[in-house]
Amino acid sequence: MLKKILLGTAIGLSAASFAHATEVTHLGGDITPEQVKEAQQAWGEALVAIATTYENDGIDAARELASTIIEGAYGYAMGPVLFKPTLASDPQTFRTTAEGALAYFVGHSDEFPEDSGFALKGWQEVEVDNAAIFISGDTALTMGHVAMLDSEGNTTTVDKTWGYQLDDEGNLRIVLHHSSLPYTQEG
Repeated sequence: MLKKILLGTAIGLSAASFAHATEVTHLGGDITPEQVKEAQQAWGEALVAIATTYENDGIDAARELASTIIEGAYGYAMGPVLFKPTLASDPQTFRTTAEGALAYFVGHSDEFPEDSGFALKGWQEVEVDNAAIFISGDTALTMGHVAMLDSEGNTTTVDKTWGYQLDDEGNLRIVLHHSSLPYTQEG
């Protein structure tokens, strides 16, 4: 049976992480909305950790941390990940390999020369504001906004869609990650 539940900040995450109630469709399965939100919060904390590591310890340490995070959070060991980064363009728009994701996050890659390292931009805080979460079986999908605060006090907001899949050990893995700048109508 289809259940629709409204979840707000009462699930244990900080009020700043979710600005309004999130519509959740849960068709059953082993994933909970709380697990999805925890995975999103962990992704934001990882982005800040990479930026901080780069600032304090340099590119080699940031690359090593980013590689560990990608291995732990994304489903590249399961197959190609459907990753479309915010600031990637042709001919390297999509990052279906861990190497492509690593290049996007930390740059400094001969194979992806246009990447400047999205995770190296001094991120201090990340807030996720889901419009909705859809869970069915061992898959979860989300769509909403992610706001990232940099070290100069500027906030960058992106539209974000994530897809999660449980791996064989029962860990949520990102298998879909689409990010884009919000549409703005001109004139």
